[in-house]
Amino acid sequence: MTEQSIATELKTFTTSDVRLQNGSVLPEVTLAYRTVGTLAPNRDNVVLITHGNTSGPQMIDPGGSTGEGSWCEIVGPGKAVDTNRYFAICPNMLGSSYGSTNPASIDPRTGRHYGPRFPDITVGDIVATQRTLLDGLGIEKLVAIVGPSYGGFQALQWAVNYPDAMHGIAAVVTAPLVPRERAEGNVARLMATLSQDRNWNGGDYYDHGGVLESMIQIRTATLKSYGIETRLRDTLADPADIEAAIRAEAMEWARGFDANSLLTLAKALRGFDVTAQFGQIKAKLLYVLSRTDKLFPPELAPQVMPALKAAGVDADYFLLDSEYGHSASGRDAHKWAPRLRAFMDSLG
Repeated sequence: MTEQSIATELKTFTTSDVRLQNGSVLPEVTLAYRTVGTLAPNRDNVVLITHGNTSGPQMIDPGGSTGEGSWCEIVGPGKAVDTNRYFAICPNMLGSSYGSTNPASIDPRTGRHYGPRFPDITVGDIVATQRTLLDGLGIEKLVAIVGPSYGGFQALQWAVNYPDAMHGIAAVVTAPLVPRERAEGNVARLMATLSQDRNWNGGDYYDHGGVLESMIQIRTATLKSYGIETRLRDTLADPADIEAAIRAEAMEWARGFDANSLLTLAKALRGFDVTAQFGQIKAKLLYVLSRTDKLFPPELAPQVMPALKAAGVDADYFLLDSEYGHSASGRDAHKWAPRLRAFMDSLG
């Protein structure tokens, strides 16, 4: 089997009676995931790749494209996460739309879409289901966890919840907390747009024509915050052409992503803050920010790095000098891949 065919095969793992942090139970949880590389006989060569808010396991596909930037130049044979050496696993988050249990899934207790009845989850719940997946695959310890944006949240949550589970984490274009007012504001903005859609129906829109236009509107704003206009100016000059290209990309995403999933993942960040648990981190840590990222600006580093070091974390920082904003980790992969490769090599 070739690397290409391995990368594009979506696999699934299913478990039962998953208790969430809020006490509710999901009767069945399926996690979709992709892998690249070959699992060592003693299962000690695994790297977990955690994806961003609106992407999924396709971020490691050859030629894959996501708003946060494809990582096919980061993960693969001979790349920084070298799949000639490592076995890379990229699971779709619980609550996300790319194959894992999410609000569009059918609740086996009712035979209906969960929709707005999908329970509130946390980043802790997301990583707990990933821990269950790895347990099911017989994988006890990871070489590293590497992820951008929301994937960085997951990597950091892993590091504090399961400190003995990995040798290193690389948290990229991300932060160790989301201020509650920012998280609440994100949820409120999403609800303000979606609830005005004539098909919204309190979140039960599955049999009412969907909310495609509202999702295109949300995605367009998100892509602009990620820095898509800079990317498109590489090949387009006319502002009208740029707007048309943004809408086309937004529409492609909106057709495949569930609005309730977007809300579920936004709500999961309302309590995300691992800063008080830095002292529990045992893994080596690489923190990477992009010079032009508006979501996670480099001004975060002077706050985060001293706090990590004060807690005794073996942490290093790399500033990615890129014009591509939040998409820089994929678009300018070559600018930070050598640093990631050195970090991976340092883990033994």
